[in-house]
Amino acid sequence: MQIGGALEWSIWSVFAAFEVGTIARVGRLVGAGDRAGARRVARLSLGMAIAIGLVLALATPLVLAALPLVATRVSDEAMSEARGYLGVTIAASPIVFVAATATATLQAGGDTRTPLLIGVGANIIHIALNRVLILGAFGIVPAMGARGAGISTAVTFAIEAVLATMALTSRARPVSLRAEGETSGTIREEASQLVRIGGPAFLERVLYHLGFMTYALIVTRLGDAAMAANQSLISVESICFLSADGFGVAAAALVAQKLGADKPDQARSAAWIAARYAVITLTSFGIGALLLRDVILPIFSDDPAVFVIGRSAMPVLAIAQPFMAMGVVLAQALRGAGKTRQALGVSLMGAVLVRLAATWLFTIVLGFGLVGVWLGSTTDWLVRAAILATLFRRRPGEPTRTEPEPLVQ
Repeated sequence: MQIGGALEWSIWSVFAAFEVGTIARVGRLVGAGDRAGARRVARLSLGMAIAIGLVLALATPLVLAALPLVATRVSDEAMSEARGYLGVTIAASPIVFVAATATATLQAGGDTRTPLLIGVGANIIHIALNRVLILGAFGIVPAMGARGAGISTAVTFAIEAVLATMALTSRARPVSLRAEGETSGTIREEASQLVRIGGPAFLERVLYHLGFMTYALIVTRLGDAAMAANQSLISVESICFLSADGFGVAAAALVAQKLGADKPDQARSAAWIAARYAVITLTSFGIGALLLRDVILPIFSDDPAVFVIGRSAMPVLAIAQPFMAMGVVLAQALRGAGKTRQALGVSLMGAVLVRLAATWLFTIVLGFGLVGVWLGSTTDWLVRAAILATLFRRRPGEPTRTEPEPLVQ
């Protein structure tokens, strides 16, 4: 999972960059009261999701063939499990992208409760399927290991895609695929807007994930026990990261809507409020994880070596949380404002330059092992939080309806 999960996340994140444009454009049009325009963007985005997902699904054999080039110091067993997982999940990319786009559209329209309910229901099924497909059950279903996890993931995304798309067919929603009405805009104009906003976001994610994969390769140099410990820590931190991303989604949607309504001061306030709540939440999570590390880590592995390595790195994970919260939320707010070029610059500085240099220094040069890996990522989040906070303190000029107004200059 350290190999397959990292590669899967990078691929999906890069090719789903157009969702940044979806949130920015749908949110701005909803704020401006242009429901027909929001519908047009939603339909276009779903079409792009299917097209890009199909291209990626067809490339599944190439992804599997490239695995030995990505991870050269892993066991044959680990490589086989990674192939089994990715062979299913990458092929399911059209379903994944439709689910993500439909969810982003609902959120951009101000509806975060429906995606929450869909997520809760789908993941209850996900947990049950994981138990059955990964470990086997009742002497009927064979244990499939990581491949079973891949099948469970694909089924879960399919459920989310169907339910979220159905939710968008309601005419009562701010964004409805079935709404009536004509606007002066065209599909070509909206496609141009999505490319203009999504292009820098795509490049940002390419650079970020090239850096992330290099970062992951540094972890593979530490051996299987360190990789297992790192995967455990990532699983713990994912609760924190996804919580910050939740506040970031709220910030992006509100920023886009307030700018669409010509209220830039309220847009900035929404970003700072979301960042403050995220810092408080993630700091609490980090402290809790640190205090309960002797209880949490054995859940993931009973290997004493894995436990010792993971325990030593947990304090660094806790320290990183407030910086990660600030960095994630303010970056999402920038993207919601359509300022993807600035987000690109921040990501290039932090995730690529700072993270790789710091991780190499702490892990390889100073020999801190997995602790060095987490010190490198924490340094990245600290730098990004500082840059973004500085950008958001600048006061924007007067907004206009025709040109997306920056939160920062």
